[in-house]
Amino acid sequence: MAFKFENLKVWQRSIELSGVSELTEKFPGKEMFVLTPQIQRHCSK
Repeated sequence: MAFKFENLKVWQRSIELSGVSELTEKFPGKEMFVLTPQIQRHCSK
């Protein structure tokens, strides 16, 4: 049986977090300097 990295929890969580990062790019312009960077920093920890 071959090892699949896609089965690792860390891999699955990273995919979820990348979705959050993509979502923040769609926030309104007024959030660009307040909420968006906070969320992106949190996701990169």
